[in-house]
Amino acid sequence: MVICTLRLFVVASLLVTSLLMSNRVYAQNIKVNKVIGEKEELVFSILQLALQKSSPESRIIQMNNEIPVGRLVEETDAGRIDLMWAGSSKELDNKLLAVRIPLLKGLLGHRIFIIRDGEQTRFDAIKELSQLSRYSAGMGHFWGSTRVLREAGLPVETSVKYKNLFHMLDGGRFDYFPRAAHEPWSEVKAHPDLSLQVEKKLLLIYPYAMYFYLKKSSLELHETLSSGLELAIADGSFDELFFSNPMIKSAVEESDFSQRTVMRIANPDMHPDTPIERAELWLDVASL
Repeated sequence: MVICTLRLFVVASLLVTSLLMSNRVYAQNIKVNKVIGEKEELVFSILQLALQKSSPESRIIQMNNEIPVGRLVEETDAGRIDLMWAGSSKELDNKLLAVRIPLLKGLLGHRIFIIRDGEQTRFDAIKELSQLSRYSAGMGHFWGSTRVLREAGLPVETSVKYKNLFHMLDGGRFDYFPRAAHEPWSEVKAHPDLSLQVEKKLLLIYPYAMYFYLKKSSLELHETLSSGLELAIADGSFDELFFSNPMIKSAVEESDFSQRTVMRIANPDMHPDTPIERAELWLDVASL
C-alpha cells in the first residue's frame, strides 16, 4: 500500500511538472538520424513515448539518409540534427548534453558470448572471472566496452572492422566474442559459412547505459525529454513498451538468464552522474 501510494504521488508530481512546463515548452520539429534496425527502432519508439508524455504536439523528423556513426556527434553539436543516441563515453559526455535515463535499461552491458562451434565444454568449467581471464575476447578497437574488459583484467584482441571479428573468432585469433544479450543468435545465423555458436552458461554484466545526447545549449529539449521519460517510468508505460518489444522478448527467452553463471565487472568510464542507485532504471536478470 505504501509503495502504491508513493508511486501515485510520483506520477501526480510529474504530471504537475509537465503541465507547468506546457506553458513554456513549445511544440517543435525534432530532427534525428534515419532509423534502421531493430535496436534503433526500439529507441525511436522510446523517444516517441517520451514526447507523447511531455510534448505531444512535437514532431520527429528522420533524415532522408543515414548519417554515419562517426559524424553523428559533429552533426548534433552543430545543431544539424537535434539529438542522437549512443552508449555513454567520456567523449560524448564532454562534447554533448546527456539525458541520463538508460534507454535500454543497461542491456548493452549484459554480454553473452559467441564461441567456436564444439567448444562449449571449455566454457562449462568457468565459474569466476579469474577462469575467464585465461581466454581472450574479441572486441571493436574503438568500442567503449573494450576498455571495460581490459580494465577487468580480461585479455582482448581488437579489430577496427566489426565484420572482421566473426572471421577472426572462426580462425582462432581469440576465444569468445561478447555480444549484448539481444545480438548473438541473429549474428550466428547471419554467418552460416562460419563454425560458430552461442555460448550457453555464462553472462558477463557491467554498468553501461545508452542515452539521448543533445547539443549542450539544448536545455529546453533536455527538460522535455527528461520529464517525458520520468513520466513514462513512473506510470509503467516505459517498462511495458520495453518488455513487449519483440527484440527484447526474444532476448529474454533465448538468453535463459536463470541458467547462467553471472560475472560482474566495473565500468571505469561510468559518468559520476549515472543513476546507478535507481534500480527501476536497470535490467534485473534475477527477476526475468
